[in-house]
Amino acid sequence: MNHSIVAIATAHGVSSISIIRVSGEASLEIAHKVSKLQNIIPRHAHLTSLYNANQDLIDHALMIYFAGPASFTGEDIVEFQCHGGLIVAQEILDTILSYGVQMATPGEFSKRAFLNGKIDLTKAEAIAKLIEAKSVDAAKILAKQMKGELKVFVDESREGLLRSLAYSEVMIDYAEEDIPTDIMESIVTQLEGLSTQITTIVEASQRRKGLIEGFRVAIIGKPNVGKSSLLNALLSYDRAIVSDIAGTTRDTIEEEVRIGSHIIKLVDTAGIRESEDVIEKIGIARSLSSIEDTDVVIALFDASRAYDDEDHQIFTLLETLEDKHIMVVLNKSDLPSAFTSPLLEAFDVLEMSAKQQVRSLTQRLEVLFDGIGQSDELMLISARQIEAVSKAKEAIEEAKIPLASGELEFFSYHLQEAVKYISSISQPYDSEEVLDKMFGEFCLGK
Repeated sequence: MNHSIVAIATAHGVSSISIIRVSGEASLEIAHKVSKLQNIIPRHAHLTSLYNANQDLIDHALMIYFAGPASFTGEDIVEFQCHGGLIVAQEILDTILSYGVQMATPGEFSKRAFLNGKIDLTKAEAIAKLIEAKSVDAAKILAKQMKGELKVFVDESREGLLRSLAYSEVMIDYAEEDIPTDIMESIVTQLEGLSTQITTIVEASQRRKGLIEGFRVAIIGKPNVGKSSLLNALLSYDRAIVSDIAGTTRDTIEEEVRIGSHIIKLVDTAGIRESEDVIEKIGIARSLSSIEDTDVVIALFDASRAYDDEDHQIFTLLETLEDKHIMVVLNKSDLPSAFTSPLLEAFDVLEMSAKQQVRSLTQRLEVLFDGIGQSDELMLISARQIEAVSKAKEAIEEAKIPLASGELEFFSYHLQEAVKYISSISQPYDSEEVLDKMFGEFCLGK
């Protein structure tokens, strides 16, 4: 970590401003070379000309120097805020690289901040997720994590486990004496409480992960009920081919759209029915597979056609989707109604016409997503965090078995495992490979 690094910290493309970030001991020297300024004041925005290695003028821009350790990475940092575009930022970057600074790898700035004790992993992951946040609610959740909400839970849980572990170690040393009943009850109560808390957090996190990653909404139904028309209406442009020929949509189509304060991914699926067409069968299989990864299922039926076996097949499928939010929509309400089924009584049915107005559906989706977001429950924001607390819970459950029979050595062993897993959320094992994998998922320049 002795070498200095550089990267463009803003998105590639045409923009008003681009930011080039340098971190490391060579940062101040680079600032002097590129700007030709003699006196550079820390945390002061210098409006200056920038020059390449041949002393040709590149741009007139802002330059800010952050002296370590009072910086994001804990090292000296220089940021050049130049005019945006495809050329200027790249020329500044090339100039800095020509002075011996190395190109940063994805997430390397955040990794240095972590290794230098400026942030822990809960904050690092919150930073990465905030950049990709798919809703306003997600941004609020991630802001809480950046302020240390998850770290508080980790620290309190770890402290409680260590306290129980300390009691156990003391009791092992005085094995000849009876274990005080009140201490045993206190340990059991504490472990059960933490186990219950972890279960609640994991379930809430799984239920609300769409706030971070973006909710996936699948539109399903038999052929020719208007699935592609609905997709096009929600997107406000013709993305999918619409025709009266059954089986026109042969594969799933995925597009993102904003509904309220949420960015969601719409999945238009092939019409589900029994088919002998090889290509159509593949599309139907993909439709069924895509439903497994969705948060919301819109089951679309044609209100102008009589209920038939293919419609019944859709209702049979809905009965298997216990963990999904299901919306039953009767499309083509502008035509004479012919669809009736007692199975509709189990659902809150929405009638609409995809060709005329879909506002009633988007309003219902918005209410659903907002309801999921309106919660003060602590949320885990990555699969790594969920796996860590889940394994901690497993270790706690395993520890309770030997505790009940007084086998304190085994109890202590499992409790140490629980401490290790819960601690890994904010401070993982000292493994370079683990850190490289984690920060490698960050965007370049962060």
